[in-house]
Amino acid sequence: MHRGVGPAFRVVRKMAASGAEPQVLVQYLVLRKDLQAPFSWPAGALVAQACHAATAALHTHRDHPHTAAYLQELGRMRKVVLEAPDETTLKELAETLQQKNIDHMLWLEQPENIATCIALRPYPKEEVGQYLKKFRLFK
Repeated sequence: MHRGVGPAFRVVRKMAASGAEPQVLVQYLVLRKDLQAPFSWPAGALVAQACHAATAALHTHRDHPHTAAYLQELGRMRKVVLEAPDETTLKELAETLQQKNIDHMLWLEQPENIATCIALRPYPKEEVGQYLKKFRLFK
């Protein structure tokens, strides 16, 4: 049994039944580009960092109605992976998100304690776009 899933799912279904378009929820991730070069982390290690951050954010915020609704339709999950040029920029974003009360997870690779990725809980893009607009899609 999933905690807190019922009410969120009913809200999305009710909106769809009334003809209103259900909110599109997106989980944004911001991954450090400099880990690729000059640090030469393999692609698999970078993907793992994003997966860790995304999973941690979903788990931490599992009781939020947006997260519950996002997890209701696994085939329709939307994620956007953006790139931050370096650790300083990533930490500055984490600070901004914290100040603006935007739910997120800053993933720290252990045992080195290196900040590698930020994952937000699922949000309507209109609510968080202003904080992420300076970041490009990860390439």
